[in-house]
Amino acid sequence: MPTPVISPREADVLALLGEHLSNAEIAARLFISVRTVESHTSSLLRKLALPDRRALSRRAVELARAERPRPAPALPAPLTAFVGRERERAALAVLLADHRQVTAVGPGGVGKTRLAVAVAAGAADGFADGVWFVDLAPVAGPDRVAAAVAAVLGVGEQPGQGLDEAVCAALAERRALLVLDNCEQVRDGVAPFLERLLAACPQVRVLATSRARLLVPFERVFPVPPLSRDGGGTSEAVALFVERATAAAGAAPDPALRDGIAAVCERLDGMALAIELAAARWPTLGLDGLRAGLSDQLRILAGGPRADERHRSVRAVLDWSHDLLEPADRALLRRVSAFVLPFTAGAAVAVAGFAPLDPGAVADGLGRLAEQSLLTVVPSAHGTRYRAQETIRQYGAELLDGAGESARARGRHLDWCLSGADGLARAADEERQLREGDWQAGFDALAEELRTALAWAAERPERRPDARRLALGLAGLAFDRHLLGEAQQRLEQAAALATALADGSPTDAADAADAADALREAARVAGCRRLGDDMYRLHRAAAAAALDAGDPAGAARDLATAATVAHRFSSTFARLPAAAEVTALLARARELSDGSATASAALALAEAAVLADAYGSVQGSPDNTARETVGYAERAVDLARRAGDPVAESAALDALSGAHSWAGEPFAAAGAARRRVELLALAPRTPATAHEQVDALAMAAATAIGVGELDRARQWGRRLAGHPLTAEVGHHATSWLLVADAFAGQEEDVLAGGARFLEAWEQGGRPRSFSLGPAAAAVAMVHGLRGDDGARASWLAVAGRAGTEEEHRHGYGAVFDATVLLHRGEAGAALERISPAPEEVWKWVSWVWLHWYAAVRVEASVLGGHPEARERLAGARAAVAGNPVAEAQLDRAQALLDGDPARVRASAAAFASAGSSYQSARSLRLADAAGGG
Repeated sequence: MPTPVISPREADVLALLGEHLSNAEIAARLFISVRTVESHTSSLLRKLALPDRRALSRRAVELARAERPRPAPALPAPLTAFVGRERERAALAVLLADHRQVTAVGPGGVGKTRLAVAVAAGAADGFADGVWFVDLAPVAGPDRVAAAVAAVLGVGEQPGQGLDEAVCAALAERRALLVLDNCEQVRDGVAPFLERLLAACPQVRVLATSRARLLVPFERVFPVPPLSRDGGGTSEAVALFVERATAAAGAAPDPALRDGIAAVCERLDGMALAIELAAARWPTLGLDGLRAGLSDQLRILAGGPRADERHRSVRAVLDWSHDLLEPADRALLRRVSAFVLPFTAGAAVAVAGFAPLDPGAVADGLGRLAEQSLLTVVPSAHGTRYRAQETIRQYGAELLDGAGESARARGRHLDWCLSGADGLARAADEERQLREGDWQAGFDALAEELRTALAWAAERPERRPDARRLALGLAGLAFDRHLLGEAQQRLEQAAALATALADGSPTDAADAADAADALREAARVAGCRRLGDDMYRLHRAAAAAALDAGDPAGAARDLATAATVAHRFSSTFARLPAAAEVTALLARARELSDGSATASAALALAEAAVLADAYGSVQGSPDNTARETVGYAERAVDLARRAGDPVAESAALDALSGAHSWAGEPFAAAGAARRRVELLALAPRTPATAHEQVDALAMAAATAIGVGELDRARQWGRRLAGHPLTAEVGHHATSWLLVADAFAGQEEDVLAGGARFLEAWEQGGRPRSFSLGPAAAAVAMVHGLRGDDGARASWLAVAGRAGTEEEHRHGYGAVFDATVLLHRGEAGAALERISPAPEEVWKWVSWVWLHWYAAVRVEASVLGGHPEARERLAGARAAVAGNPVAEAQLDRAQALLDGDPARVRASAAAFASAGSSYQSARSLRLADAAGGG
């Protein structure tokens, strides 16, 4: 079938259809008539064989995506030329094209990584969404595999998800290639990660390198052979030797020596690393020296199974290269094996610079090791760094153990890491004050070293105090870096280390108190992650530790907080605790309380949550009266204020805001939410304050919308969207801002914000929450007001998945749908959509939507000619009093009912003053329609 020919002007129209512009907007943008736009649209429908405008918009988006620049392959830049391997490259490329997961398997030093990188580079054009290289050699443990992949992809954590789930969500609809290098040391983590990834991401392919099979479904194994020695002096193995020897000596070996070089390569079994190390010695030893030295070393290692010969070849060359070093350089090589990432000369001095090695000689020693290809020079923005290939690093670690220096070198590495973590923490504090973020690059360059040092220290009783200190430091840094899952993990680890004493004696009070503090902080981080189950578990664990520390009052606070969490954050639980269990926690907290201000405040908040259901929780009792709930919450606020704890007071104000909403007091609810924002404005950034700030901004924006304070709602919505804790969750970050912008008539802002919302929501696994449904429905409303039914339908489908059916049917959905119907002049349909009285749908409108529901219902009643329109209008007056937008809408409805076009027109100024440009323009249209020109 021939490809349809689309004119340049039709292409312009199609692109703007993809931006969901109306015909009038396209005409204005292209300086053509609306009729011309209609003609081009009809032509596009015919040429592309599409049924409607919605399909045209989708095709435009698909074409734009297909034409966007492909991301450059994120592969390591080779420092030397890739030699030979033509057969292997072709065979591995074919295997990768035919299978979703291929593992290049072979012994260390055979050349797996270089082959995989070369094949991935050649295949890059087939992966529109990128090729990504992940080096797993420095990863501290199997549980860090997903984190390593996420870091390379730039994927952040999502609320209620692990990083493996976030990676799968980010790649779910992507055509991408992941290259996972050095899988063998974390195979237990790679295997389950790949099973989840390949099941969830049908267009993703994985090329792994490993010394052993991964044993996962879909795996196809490609054994990587040594370099070919066929052809003698013209073989691939000799070509590699000559290329590397030429680079080392500055001149190529005499061609007459190629047969002798071939014999050396044969003795080395064609192992790439062994050949490169031997070639590095060419300038000083020549062919005779190489043959003599290698013959002796290989003879020493002779014997044993044939399958081990290739490994023995590499080991023989490593031993030989090592023996040719001066003693000081030998010490340096083994000691720098403590580093898992590229390191500076200064770092090497700190770790390796002890007797018999002179610290002043370390820098020169690094240069000599690099000359012998035992270290690789890695240029960076912050100066020269060095690293050892993984096979050489592991060899150095064996030598370190054999020399009896492991404890000292790794201990110095731990001390260096502790100092580095302290420096990063100071830099983070300073840069936070300056609103900069350069410290993050420093963290990324050091993080895996910190994790490795922590893992080593945690296994040694005599270093466990240092391990605990490093765990706490790493937790703080991880939190600032938005690695919330790791921050929680490290805090729980610190708690465990606090009670794992070196001498095995019972935990003392101070250690138990430290554990309780760490567990409380871990619970707060879990709150930032929206993991209710973890918050509940950790607060209970903190209570147990507090009792061990002889602190019953602290235990009372923890148990009361756990009870509060079960109700306040009930929607974030995977499994809610039984009501009887939570009630028992509250009773136990009362028994343990010493009547102190902090304990009393925690108990009062728990009582408001559990007994009065101030938070409107999933499992709350329907028997509470609104006034009783307000009383409980007011008492909690008062006691928290007396205790001088802004976080506790914010939580209590949240309860009070919810209680006022249930009582039908939206202005009081908004006031309480506003006090939370003011209270937390100057609080230091901790997990507890960050969690409260995000929640406070969301609630303040929502309740401001509820009372028609659109400018204030948009201000808080923008602050929420820019909060560091919401950087990875654009759907949660922008939800209330989208609603406020939609009510304000800021169409362009809604369309732009909607794109961010949708991308983040899909990447986050398409979650459901009380704010996401309204946001999607608000975007749908704007598309409806613009006349784009296709886009509106798409967004309504998102709203159906992001919220609940009942909330959409009876609450916000009724408001948004009726607004669109009124805009189209379908007053009867609008009246039917929003027909129930507010008290009939109180559960779904009482929080944010009450005033909007009442005002839109009145307007629909007036325009739809309902016989009780005047009574409904009078009844709504008291309900919306003080809401500038709703009052203006009722005034306009009154003018329409009275047949007064002049007053209808005058209402435009009231709407404009209230920040609602859409309703202001609507007043003018209604006035014109009523004859008030």
